[in-house]
Amino acid sequence: MKIIAAFFRLVRWPNLVFIVITQLLFNYCIYRHVYGTTTGSPAETRQLLFLILASILIAAAGYIINDYFDLNIDQVNKPGKVVVNVMISRRWVIFWHMFLSLLGLFFTVLALPVAEYWHLVLGNLASIILLWFYSTNLKKRLLIGNVLISLLTAWVIGIIFFSKYLVKINGPLVVDHNQIRFFRLTILYASFAFIISLIREVIKDMEDREGDRKFGCRTMPIVWGLNASKVFIAVWIIVLLAVLTIIQLYVLPFGWWHSALYCLLFIMVPLIWILLKLFKAQSSEDFHRLSTVVKLIMFTGILSMIFFRIY
Repeated sequence: MKIIAAFFRLVRWPNLVFIVITQLLFNYCIYRHVYGTTTGSPAETRQLLFLILASILIAAAGYIINDYFDLNIDQVNKPGKVVVNVMISRRWVIFWHMFLSLLGLFFTVLALPVAEYWHLVLGNLASIILLWFYSTNLKKRLLIGNVLISLLTAWVIGIIFFSKYLVKINGPLVVDHNQIRFFRLTILYASFAFIISLIREVIKDMEDREGDRKFGCRTMPIVWGLNASKVFIAVWIIVLLAVLTIIQLYVLPFGWWHSALYCLLFIMVPLIWILLKLFKAQSSEDFHRLSTVVKLIMFTGILSMIFFRIY
């Protein structure tokens, strides 16, 4: 049982559940709301199921390989939570990374006909390769690793969007009103996922700066310092608050009072709290608390998709 518990901790099972919830809500609350459908065909349901499996398998493989290469750093930053070489041997860690990566790619091919959706198969293949390079090299570089993880977070939503349409290189481009609306909502939630993930990644770098510095990482808090990193985060929080305010002012005339109140209480107020606490934070515990709140904001932000089903 300890090995099983260690494996689930290694693959960050709460994050995998979050991916499942995100893709299910995006399909059932956004896509079906836009197109006015309540049920999907068996083929559509099968496609969604396989894409979700592919996403969580590739993400799990990414977490595994990240812990494999971060072993020395984790022994400094979080010695009590290390799984690699303590509960599970390094050889088995590499095996599970390769097995889950290939299985994720297999389900991608099952979900999407390669001849028509080759670009999405390549997208998931690129995700696997980029997660490897992130863990081996890019994570230690200034901002590149943070942006990459944020893009891959947005890809969780993006792959569901692109799976609904064929990309035609030849022939006339025909776009209807529903496609434009669906595209706008995709951009909205993918951008939210990107920005909130970028904020959290930098905060995590601030939390882990001691171990990162010891092993030669050049993350933002190490290269720019804590104060400049805090300003970087604050700018993105202000941008996010401004966009959310504009969106709520736009939807209020349509009577979306409940969604506006939800956004204010569960997304905007916590963001303001982070902004106020950010410049007072100094210890790893302070930054860990901020990172946890950012993760909760990401969750409440994704849950806001439910309002599209209600209205």
